[in-house]
Amino acid sequence: MRHYLLSIYQPDGGTPPPGLLEKVMRDLDTLNQEIRAAGAWVFTGGLHPAATATVVRVSGGEALTTDGPYAEGKEHLGGFWVIRAPDLDAALGWARRAAEATTLPIEVRPFQGEPEF
Repeated sequence: MRHYLLSIYQPDGGTPPPGLLEKVMRDLDTLNQEIRAAGAWVFTGGLHPAATATVVRVSGGEALTTDGPYAEGKEHLGGFWVIRAPDLDAALGWARRAAEATTLPIEVRPFQGEPEF
């Protein structure tokens, strides 16, 4: 089985209204249970807003840090799953379910090589 990264991209700004957020959280919980039951679960995580990021760069042997996200944009990585899937089609199936649950775009990328977890 290959490992895939399913990334959630969310718009900057406040949280959704309580009713919508509660539905999304219920749908995500159901999805996570199904991923586990299918044996595809490796890891998942949600991230704090992009404004909490710190970027580290090395220039001339010195580490320089700056506040805020690396890339300026209206959307940022908000969370992710690492899953096991037999092929890209299976990973895309989980991504579709994630997009339905979150109402947000999901990017699917395979890992290089076959990491052992």
